[in-house]
This record gives sequence, structure tokens and C-alpha cells, in this order.
Amino acid sequence: MYSSVFLFISGAEIFFIMFIVVMVFGADKIPGIAKGLGKGMRQLKDATEDIKQEIQKSAEKQGIDTDFTKDIKNEINKVKENVDEVTGVIKRK
Repeated sequence: MYSSVFLFISGAEIFFIMFIVVMVFGADKIPGIAKGLGKGMRQLKDATEDIKQEIQKSAEKQGIDTDFTKDIKNEINKVKENVDEVTGVIKRK
């Protein structure tokens, strides 16, 4: 009884949207549109990474302690390892 739902859109709605896209742009334009969307998403990801690095560099120059983020990441990794140990035992049985 489970249906495929992606971002609260059912399979029929996705099919309908794809049909409209093909009707509006034509089948030959869709790869170019997808390529453009992919490039845009990549540029956005690169820009956010650059901003994050600039903030971190600025914080380090001003002497702000950024080690607490490393401590948090280490603690999260420890919790993940503990969960994996417990679920590994459960999955094997």
C-alpha cells in the first residue's frame, strides 16, 4: 500500500509534469535544460563552499576558536559508530 512519494508528489503527478515539459520544450531540448540545471546547481554548491571557507578563514584570522566544530563532528562520529555496532548485531540475526 506504499506509493512512491518524492517531495509530496505522487508518481502520476511526476508523469504529468514530465509530459507537460516534453510538450512545451520538446524532447530534443530536455538534455540541454538538464545540463543547464546541473551546471547551476554545481555553481551554487561551489559558491556556498567558497563562502564557508571564507568565513572559516576569517574566524581563524581573528583568533576565534573553531575547534568546537571538530569536537562536535568527532562526537557525532562516535555515536554513529556505536549505532552501527548495535544495528550490526541486530541485522545479523
